[in-house]
Amino acid sequence: MDTFNKTYNPKETEDKIYKLWLESGFFIPSSATSFAKATKVKKATGNKPEKKFVTCIAPPNITGELHMGHALEYTLQDIIVRVKRMQGYRTLWLPGIDHAGIAAQNAVEKQLTKENISRHKLGREKFLERMWQWRDQYGNVILEQLKKLGASLDWTRLRFTMDPDYQKAVQEAFIHYYKKGWIYQGERVINWCIRCATSISDLEVNYIPEKAKLYYIKYGRFTLATVRPETKLGDTALAVHPNDERYKKYIGEDLEIETVDNDLPLEQAAKVKKIKIKVVADEAVDPEFGTGIVKVTPAHDLTDFEIAQRQNLPSLKIIDEHGRMNENAGIRYQGLKTAEARERIVKDLETLGLIEKIDGYEHNIARCDRCNSVIEPLPSKQWFLKMKELARFALVALRKKEVRLHPERWSGALEHWLDPKNIRDWNISRQLWWGHRLPVWHHEPKCVPKPGHEKDIDKCIDMKVSAEKPICEYCDAKFMQSEDVLDTWFSSALWPFATLGWPQDSEAQPPREVEPPKIPSDFKEYYPTDFITSDRGILFLWQARMIFSGLEFTGKVPFKDIYIHATILTKDGKRMSKSLGTGVNPLDLIEKYGTDALRFGLASQATGLQDLRFGEDLLVMGKKFANKIWNITRYVTMKSEILNPKSETISKSEIPIIQKMNGVAKTVTENIEKYNFAEAANSLYKFIWHEFADKYIEESKDQDDQETKDTLAYLLINSLKLLHPFMPFLTEEIWSKLPIPDKKLLLVEDWPS
Repeated sequence: MDTFNKTYNPKETEDKIYKLWLESGFFIPSSATSFAKATKVKKATGNKPEKKFVTCIAPPNITGELHMGHALEYTLQDIIVRVKRMQGYRTLWLPGIDHAGIAAQNAVEKQLTKENISRHKLGREKFLERMWQWRDQYGNVILEQLKKLGASLDWTRLRFTMDPDYQKAVQEAFIHYYKKGWIYQGERVINWCIRCATSISDLEVNYIPEKAKLYYIKYGRFTLATVRPETKLGDTALAVHPNDERYKKYIGEDLEIETVDNDLPLEQAAKVKKIKIKVVADEAVDPEFGTGIVKVTPAHDLTDFEIAQRQNLPSLKIIDEHGRMNENAGIRYQGLKTAEARERIVKDLETLGLIEKIDGYEHNIARCDRCNSVIEPLPSKQWFLKMKELARFALVALRKKEVRLHPERWSGALEHWLDPKNIRDWNISRQLWWGHRLPVWHHEPKCVPKPGHEKDIDKCIDMKVSAEKPICEYCDAKFMQSEDVLDTWFSSALWPFATLGWPQDSEAQPPREVEPPKIPSDFKEYYPTDFITSDRGILFLWQARMIFSGLEFTGKVPFKDIYIHATILTKDGKRMSKSLGTGVNPLDLIEKYGTDALRFGLASQATGLQDLRFGEDLLVMGKKFANKIWNITRYVTMKSEILNPKSETISKSEIPIIQKMNGVAKTVTENIEKYNFAEAANSLYKFIWHEFADKYIEESKDQDDQETKDTLAYLLINSLKLLHPFMPFLTEEIWSKLPIPDKKLLLVEDWPS
């Protein structure tokens, strides 16, 4: 029998144990390579169990490194996976990584900047070569860190959102939507990131409270409040609420407003030049904001754009894609950055006596989720996906409880976002080079008709949506593929089924122009999945989109349960951020306390609250608990040369501690099934420390009968099994040293019942 050192040392254990798990093949659900080995002991027939449990990892970015949010998320998911595996389910936890369009392209562009090269100077083809070099060098970093965390993923099924098969699935989804008329190209005001030089969706905008100024500007007989006086140059109307008695009589009037004419000296302009501007009524106006009357700048505000659509107002673009005032702003302001233009126009308006007052004001500034630059709303021609029908599909599934959210309070938020009255069409095109290029092809403007088709030249199609490069039937023109790529979340929305081989072996396949080659597919075997988990920040970005995508392309919801875990904050309630100096590296904590202490400390705090304040005191507790279990084991193995948990002396007795042990097994199981991780962890902690160690072990020290020895063995073995999902390295290391007949890896032992 192996002897136990005086104290448990995770540094000597963890890499060795993970290697043992990998070599065992038990992370793979396939009966041919692994599971049969486990089930031969579990089942006399050696057949695969009927029950299956499937879950997919929320794919981390190829730019990512493990942070505390990851550590919590993957720990909780691994707890469930390990329990299901021990319960006899054929269990698949599928790993993968996301290409992270904007974030990854930004990272490589920063590298190029250090080399004094731009991506445009490098060219698209060479730039994409650099992107793949980045992917090969850094893309798997976080996956290796997941192994340090003990994540029991089936690494043989590792997926990447730019794999060739995945790219085919994305193209097929786009073509399917386009043929249904749900994808269209149009011009409307979108969120434009000047730094990333691309459009981004509404959900990729962070609204950060910031101190600003509220400018009260005279517009003829009225005074209006605005935080963006520079957009005055693009105003095409004034708007009031239809029920606001102060302004009802002005609705529909054209008012003369002083302007800043750029062709005349400033003082002369206000006296000579005035413009007419219409007053409209719209329910989008908040009568409580400012003076209750607002200016409408349709080209540079999403709400104003929608007002203009309803009121049939013109639009004037005065800011370009670089965040500078364009020629429509006039020579006085043209070429200035928006912040510079704001200073100048305020100064000019003050000179003209058109500034009534300036107040301090705090409001939410729209910033890019990826680079934190201020978002500029701009009119742009983009590709959009119609959302009303898709949202309705997901809404029905939620209301029928085909998909359940845990905690349940998130159901209301998701249903509200999916309500067709609230949802907007999804801007899916991005002005990037890294990502899934749109399967959209444009006909060359100049062409020569093919022989015999001189009269058919007008039949040439300007644009075609196709997975393959089209050939014109009537002329010699080449088709050029769109430069745009798809929003990363468009491809991520297909994750639960595209990773399993869809559209191969799918009964609900959309029509395909070119039949792709057959590839080995897990789709029929493992779809739909059972469970997904993530932070609340991507509930609308990802979970909602996976639901309607699964329903549209497979006819089934992609998973049954969504667990929204807490957001980890610092101990004093601040957001964890590496750039702010408030981030905590979980790998540093693993080095200091061991993985099991980190995992148990996190699980014991996963109470279902919205936020979790993290402190190392719980990791200290976890480390002490690990040593307690180690010492319990040393004591039990010193009492018995062979541990026999199925002894007749136990099965025929009614020992109170055994009854308590069985009650704890039931409590832990029920709580894990309900995603009450903290309750499960803490009930186990209390039983092992207080009931088992403090009471029963103390009572047993003066007893040497077989019943006591067998009871100690029963308590230890079942405690280790229940504890394994939370503290897998410690428990597997102990298990490997226990004198138990016919044992296998704890990873695939029977779960206590």
